[in-house]
Amino acid sequence: MSTYLNETDAGKRIMRRCDELGSISKPGVGVTRLYLSPEHRKAAETIVGWMQDAGMEARIDEAGNVVGRYHAESGGGPYLVTGSHMDSVVNAGRYDGPLGVLSSLDCVAGLNSRHRRLPFGIEVVAFADEEGTRFRTTLAGSRALTGQFGDDLFNAKDTDGVSVRDAMVGFGLDPEFVDKAAHRPQDVIGYVELHIEQGPVLQAAGLPVGVVTAISGQTRAVMRLKSAANHAGTVPMGMRRDPLLAASEIALEVERIASTYLNTVGTVGFIRAEPGLINVIPGEVSLTVDLRSQGDADRYAAYAQLETAAREIARRRGVEFEIDTILDLKSCPCEPDFIRQMQTAVEKVGVRSLHLPSGAGHDGMAMSSLTQIGMIFVRCKDGISHSPDESVTAEDVAAGASALLHFIENFQGNQ
Repeated sequence: MSTYLNETDAGKRIMRRCDELGSISKPGVGVTRLYLSPEHRKAAETIVGWMQDAGMEARIDEAGNVVGRYHAESGGGPYLVTGSHMDSVVNAGRYDGPLGVLSSLDCVAGLNSRHRRLPFGIEVVAFADEEGTRFRTTLAGSRALTGQFGDDLFNAKDTDGVSVRDAMVGFGLDPEFVDKAAHRPQDVIGYVELHIEQGPVLQAAGLPVGVVTAISGQTRAVMRLKSAANHAGTVPMGMRRDPLLAASEIALEVERIASTYLNTVGTVGFIRAEPGLINVIPGEVSLTVDLRSQGDADRYAAYAQLETAAREIARRRGVEFEIDTILDLKSCPCEPDFIRQMQTAVEKVGVRSLHLPSGAGHDGMAMSSLTQIGMIFVRCKDGISHSPDESVTAEDVAAGASALLHFIENFQGNQ
């Protein structure tokens, strides 16, 4: 531990650890570290060692999370939980997830070096699967901590047909014991996470950190428009029933409708036209819609308005229309008192406090079913994430870690 803390700049310390953890990856561009993979195992064991060096009792839990506990001055809990996730998307950067884990670990290392214990314990968690990349799951690691690891997760399969249940066995876990990863509500007094912003707001404001007010709710849907494929040269323009043009109109409606609601965004991320030939009017088109908002009422209203508009466009253009909702996550507000305490912490490190929502999902969405949550964002260059181009500065990381430490040391909750 003394070797780690010999570097007096917290930002440089944490970023060096991010580099070390980032080297644990499948070969290729950026970082690829998927749930229950050999890279997951190696990263988890590395983090366990770092936690132990920082004075924590650490283990890999029954779902593959890494859990480290720095006990209270009384020798136990309850615990303020902090951390983030250690898994990644394919060809990711080094900071989305690990920055929060390693900043939390740095805070504990600093307390331990001063022989400082608090009236409550600190639990640092490196969640095993937030991104859901391998099995198309979401928040599996934090769902295990909150007792929500069910058959939908166990039965999910990767592209090779391997189920989560079988992959857990291969990893060295016993699926029958996953319930033991769940925490009791009386043992947890809050959850706080540091994360890169994944957006451009802090950069535009010229600020290193910001206080998160809520994690936006999400609705995702797939729309399908069908007609009959036909020859591009023989059907007059006025006689066509083109589902691709209908999809194009719908995409513009997503932009228009989302723009009319406060703190709401809408995205068409994928369009596929079949048969996809240059000389054929498409016969079937699929498109995805992603709507996000801090306000669930606004999101539901926007979604209903979009569905009505899409059906009218399809009717007018003479094409069949289907819509399937594939995800519906409620918005997750941060605890107002946590926001106040985080604002104080940010101001104590000499930064003007800016409040902003998170448009991306985080483990806090699952943790909110167990306890109150709070978040702090660290500026990320150009708002780029899920990419090898993720970039933060040591100065910003140090500011974030300092604010997080102040929040922890002065935390007032239900103890």
